[in-house]
Amino acid sequence: MTARIPAVFALPVMFAELAMASWETVWHRTALMATGACTQAEYEQMVHEKMYAVQQASMAFMTGQDTETVLRPFHKKAVANARRLRG
Repeated sequence: MTARIPAVFALPVMFAELAMASWETVWHRTALMATGACTQAEYEQMVHEKMYAVQQASMAFMTGQDTETVLRPFHKKAVANARRLRG
């Protein structure tokens, strides 16, 4: 069971997780590229996931959603990628 973060801390925690997961994902992908082990599928995923996250975040922003909702697409993918590339 995961602990629920109080609402007052949700956005700062999301920013911290996004920063760490993004850094880790960039590190892993850079290592894959440097060693020639990055697949075409991984390159395509990089482009598609960013396009999708920007689209989702833009829609959230244009409809007046809160900052947490706007950042959620980036946070979700960064955390998932860091977890996937770690293993």
